[in-house]
Amino acid sequence: MTHWFHRNPLKATAPVSFNYYEIVTGPTASKICSDLRSSRARLLELFTDLSCNPETMKSAADAYFSLLQGFINSLDGSSQESKLRYVQNFKWTDTLQGQVPSAQQDAVFELVSMGFNVALWYTKYASRLAGKENITEEEAKEVHRSLKIAAGIFKHLKESHIPKLITPAEKGRDLEARLIDAYIVQCQAEAQEVTIARAIELKHAPGLIAALAYETANFYQKADHTLSSLEPAYSAKWRKYLLLKMCFYTAYAYCYHGQTLLASDKCGEAIRSLQEAEKLYAKAEALCKEYGETKGPGPTAKPSGHLFFRKLGSLVKNTLEKCQRENGFIYFQKIPTEAPQLELKANYGLVEPVPFEFPPTSAHWTPEALAAFDLTKRPKDDGTKAKPEEAVKPMKEPDVRPQKDTGCSVS
Repeated sequence: MTHWFHRNPLKATAPVSFNYYEIVTGPTASKICSDLRSSRARLLELFTDLSCNPETMKSAADAYFSLLQGFINSLDGSSQESKLRYVQNFKWTDTLQGQVPSAQQDAVFELVSMGFNVALWYTKYASRLAGKENITEEEAKEVHRSLKIAAGIFKHLKESHIPKLITPAEKGRDLEARLIDAYIVQCQAEAQEVTIARAIELKHAPGLIAALAYETANFYQKADHTLSSLEPAYSAKWRKYLLLKMCFYTAYAYCYHGQTLLASDKCGEAIRSLQEAEKLYAKAEALCKEYGETKGPGPTAKPSGHLFFRKLGSLVKNTLEKCQRENGFIYFQKIPTEAPQLELKANYGLVEPVPFEFPPTSAHWTPEALAAFDLTKRPKDDGTKAKPEEAVKPMKEPDVRPQKDTGCSVS
């Protein structure tokens, strides 16, 4: 079963040369600077390389982060910070706020910003894979795994590294708690979509599918609520996506709950549940149109034309007609005026983020290598500080054409 996911743009960054001619006093320090420069450039290239897979991404990210750790942590494992933490200014844009970057002279800012992009890459990799027309079981597992990894990275950044920033994240910026939370919950919800598709394919009990769909709808509602206090100018499109998915999966829940009720000979209640599913599906369809018309970061798409969307519409229609036929021939039950309350709890299939840790400091960081950085030779008039308002070139993300019959483009 194909899936469609909304994606915000990658963060963009200014180039960093890691050239410290004044303070570097030995070949070991020069080698570390050279490796930092090349491993950072390599990682940035991979973000937009369609041939990149999770193994390649992890290897490249570990190579850069293990070297960057020497700019952040002391080599003796104590809580003391590295003397190099504040020697370099880093500039990063945000996924929602265009190309005006934030700048901080702090290696922790670089760590969390690049880590954020790695998490975004996993979500985009999952999105590309999930949009294939004939996705295999192994590919579905890869989608599921990638989304859980992304959620784990976002969670780790929020809990362990963003609090260490000297300058707190500005409101509405990527590193602010509301946005990080929304990304975490969205990853969990999308991974559960894969679980639901698998449960349907294996013909699991309708009660389990209804419960999973209901929990997934709640995840989307939670993510939307998290973004509700953000400026609509840059959050509106993302929120339309979250709302349409919430309606869509609530419709799924009512549809499969109706099947459970029918199997229990509660045909009148089943019809009412299916009527509610029909109403929510229509609402989701209207939100699909609004999503396509809303300006803001994210892909141009027509989700209502996507296979995953159309399949639910047919299922709701056919199941409702079946219930109505059986009520007319067999049950003759009264249809309640109120929709049944969904108090469904899934005991299986709920998604938790995969725990994430940055790699340890590279073995290249020896006491001798660190000593070869002599900060006393640093010029007093340090020109490394850049103007935050300078524009940074956006990432040139590949234009991924939709697969046949998917009706959308996935970034």
